[in-house]
Amino acid sequence: MTVEDPGLLLEPPQSPVSPWRRTTRYWLVKAALSLVVRSYLRLRVEGLERLPAGPALLCANHQSWTDPFVLIAALPARPRLYWFGPKEEDMSVGGRNRMMLWAGTAVPFKPAKSDLLETTRRVGAVFAAGYRLGIFGEGRIHAREGELLPLQEGAVYFALRSRVPIVPIGIQGTSWIGLGRTVRVRIGEPIVVSGRPTKEVVEATTGRVWCDLYGLVQGYPERPRPGRFGRWLTEAFNEWVEGERPDRTPGAAGPAAPGAAVVGPHGPCPPPTAG
Repeated sequence: MTVEDPGLLLEPPQSPVSPWRRTTRYWLVKAALSLVVRSYLRLRVEGLERLPAGPALLCANHQSWTDPFVLIAALPARPRLYWFGPKEEDMSVGGRNRMMLWAGTAVPFKPAKSDLLETTRRVGAVFAAGYRLGIFGEGRIHAREGELLPLQEGAVYFALRSRVPIVPIGIQGTSWIGLGRTVRVRIGEPIVVSGRPTKEVVEATTGRVWCDLYGLVQGYPERPRPGRFGRWLTEAFNEWVEGERPDRTPGAAGPAAPGAAVVGPHGPCPPPTAG
């Protein structure tokens, strides 16, 4: 059986890029971003051994425009990492979009979701090729450490359709970034999905992913605002639904008190296991 190359689904048909050139671009972007991120930030990664060897859906929280670059620097280069998004009508507009299109690892979708079937096909091709797909499940950024918004159901739907595990990943320390500040990436236990993507199964699995992800973003202190350059860099490409950075993100669950029961937006969470 021939596996469809996901890169061919993401490029303009009039100017396809050869597989070797696409691979070269991927490694160049990986190397450059790793150098920049690790030169500016102190990157700490926990749980790399939990990553499945094969295709998987990586579901992370989202505090900043820098989050995907942090994960590119933190995670192994193989299997290749694709990204779900951005939500754009035309990927050829804007420097950021052109860079992502050039790198060939974005799975864009239109704001009106009029291309849902084509997007699902692209996602399936990523998994069929043995690659990983990263998704920021909240669908937007939030303002504070320890917060987590409700998760959109697309991540679980894609995982169920392709029968790949979901790996929750907590990113801590990017609410405000500054030179030499520590950013921690915490990789959770893979969640094996099963069943058809019915409404009930999607809702129940989304609740489980939310609880695991919420646990991964706890225990990190709120960061003080950095200097002028750090404040500018933090907000340079952030897109706030509210129009500006809020003190607390509406609709987000805040940090949990130690030992307190957690009731998330998708239902109650089981108590953490000992150890």
